[in-house]
Amino acid sequence: MLFPLWWMLCVSLSTPAQASAAATTVSQFNWWPQIGNWRNYLEALENMGSRPWYGFLDALANTVVISVLSVAGQVLSCSLVGYAFARLRFRGNRSLFIVMIATMMLPAQVTMIPLFFLFRWLGWIDTFLPLVVPMFFGTPFYIFMFRQFFAQIPESLVEAARIDGCGHLGVWWRIMLPMCRPVIAITAIFVFIFAWNDFLGPLIYLHSEDQMTLAVALNSFKNQYGDFRDAHWLMAASIVTMLPCIVLFFAAQKQFVGGLQLGAVKG
Repeated sequence: MLFPLWWMLCVSLSTPAQASAAATTVSQFNWWPQIGNWRNYLEALENMGSRPWYGFLDALANTVVISVLSVAGQVLSCSLVGYAFARLRFRGNRSLFIVMIATMMLPAQVTMIPLFFLFRWLGWIDTFLPLVVPMFFGTPFYIFMFRQFFAQIPESLVEAARIDGCGHLGVWWRIMLPMCRPVIAITAIFVFIFAWNDFLGPLIYLHSEDQMTLAVALNSFKNQYGDFRDAHWLMAASIVTMLPCIVLFFAAQKQFVGGLQLGAVKG
């Protein structure tokens, strides 16, 4: 699992001749990174786009905006819907929950073309809206996680909050959300990684160069500098693109593991 990452690091710190040799002949590959070639990263990021540095900086800003809004939308919407399924008693609760879970078996490719026509009719093509707005309507998998967690919280806590004058939104905001930090951490990590690495969605809906995300910009960079002689630039740009996801995982590892244990052990 770690070998491709090590290979990318070594190639990203190689000279053009060494990178070309490593891409064609394994015996000529230098298995130890040459620390002195960090300039490859600056050159790769500078050449990502038609204008020096602006291509990378625009793609980075676009990816950050889409990822942050996606995380906020999923946490808010999924926690609200999960609370409703777990705590509100209404006719058709179980049937609606089963229908929602059943939508997880629907392939995304089936709805891809209808969604494109819908967003084109709304005039949202070449904007962030097709990538951000659906995130504020929830995802069945994360709704299921929040619902299962909320269902395990003792009813006495909810009743005490209602005695103090809290309505459903007050209970959700003051009681439920502070107690479900592990679920929020898991949802935030998964959604951020998906939004950061998403390639198909931005490729379909974002057409302008100044609207591209890092995944699309990296693909354009590969098409422009896909020769073996430029493999060191391509590997350097790839490492920079994937670095935030690695840092996020290790930074939130405690909450992530705690959430998995919480879902595996029923107290």
